[in-house]
Amino acid sequence: MGPLNKIIILNWKQVFVKDIEFKLDSIDIHPNSEIRGTISVSYPGRYDGVVVNTQILDSNEHIVYKSYNGKKISQNVSRLFINKDVMTENKAEFTALIDFEPKQEHEVKFRASIIEQHKEIESQIIFARYSI
Repeated sequence: MGPLNKIIILNWKQVFVKDIEFKLDSIDIHPNSEIRGTISVSYPGRYDGVVVNTQILDSNEHIVYKSYNGKKISQNVSRLFINKDVMTENKAEFTALIDFEPKQEHEVKFRASIIEQHKEIESQIIFARYSI
């Protein structure tokens, strides 16, 4: 977790506020359908940006990121780095695509991380399902 100033006392219980919040519009993914995600950072310290890594379990296939914050990505990238300088109000949106036809259902692991000087500060993981 981040610094101790992120602890909130509520009814005598400790509640930890995460420094990163990561959401997907849907966790049910289908071939050639757009994947939309949002990332919000509340980390009080300095950081360089966020990175999104994805792994399609039991597969050698990759996800392809298509855009972030409305900017199209011209190359096929399977690992997305978003610089803090382009994150208005410390938020980012991205789109991606998986285009192979699965023979079985696959679990897809998304991991969004806050990066500071090549080190991961905090991350959040989301699992989704990929099928026809």
